[in-house]
Amino acid sequence: MSPSSQESSVTVEPDLPTTMRAVARRVYGGPEVVAIEQVPRPDPGPGEVLVKVAAAGLDRATLHLLTGLPYAARAAFGLRRPRQPVLGQQVAGQVVAVGEGVSGYAAGDRVFGTAAGSLAEFAVAEVATVATIPESVSDVEASTIGVSGLTALGAVVTQGRVQKGERVLVLGGSGAVGSFAVQLAARHGAEVTAACSGAKTEFVAGLGAHRTVDYRTTSLAQMGDPFDLIIDIGGNRSVGRLRSALRPEGRLVIVGGEGGGPMLGGIQRTPSPTASPDVSWAGSSPAPLRRGAPNSPRRFRRAPSCRPSIASSHWPRRVVP
Repeated sequence: MSPSSQESSVTVEPDLPTTMRAVARRVYGGPEVVAIEQVPRPDPGPGEVLVKVAAAGLDRATLHLLTGLPYAARAAFGLRRPRQPVLGQQVAGQVVAVGEGVSGYAAGDRVFGTAAGSLAEFAVAEVATVATIPESVSDVEASTIGVSGLTALGAVVTQGRVQKGERVLVLGGSGAVGSFAVQLAARHGAEVTAACSGAKTEFVAGLGAHRTVDYRTTSLAQMGDPFDLIIDIGGNRSVGRLRSALRPEGRLVIVGGEGGGPMLGGIQRTPSPTASPDVSWAGSSPAPLRRGAPNSPRRFRRAPSCRPSIASSHWPRRVVP
């Protein structure tokens, strides 16, 4: 990512500002380290586009980027301080500049996907991680797909290989990834049981879950007969316990986990290369794109008001500048 001084290899809309507002933190910590700053606007490098952000989706990974936890993840984030001070990954907006070698996109195109530092007025994205927004889809809806939607797609369809008529359990059915997972499994004709908090059962049922259970009062053994597929998004249950709820030929897909301690988090559950083929991992890192949640969007200028709710996990999943 180059400074905002424009080079001949970059096609840029005229009159773009050289600085921008961004939601940033310079050190790891809680919501108190977040501030809206005026920072230099980036220019796209080779194979990149500059997006004027219309909406930026929040997901659980944003909280990990904020806190720098688990510590093992700092090998990618930055050991002592964040390499990328601006928060955010999921994005939707309009292309305003294209870098060298970019074809298929031009200024004015509406795109969605992932861009490092998407909680800003502008963000740079690699061409491989964005796609054109269909006319029927709003910017706010599109901004939740880049990480959350694609992670759910990988978990349910690619890794989970869901089939019509199968019994599917989604652990964490009300979150950013879980809400997509429930819809995808139901759309493929599966019988879906979703675990969530009691306050969100009506919402999750509206996504297509045939049965909802309160994870706080219902044990894994009480969630139903053995399942063909379990998508584990919320919690940190052992692989052994999860397998006990599967049919003999069932599949387990681990998307993530919380509560595993500050050093590893849920990473220790990642299947090894020698793990049984019925266990797989669907990570939430940005993925290449090929050409839901009901919470109200928060305006960019109100970003500081989101801080306490981000930390408590009851935060909205979308932010609109």
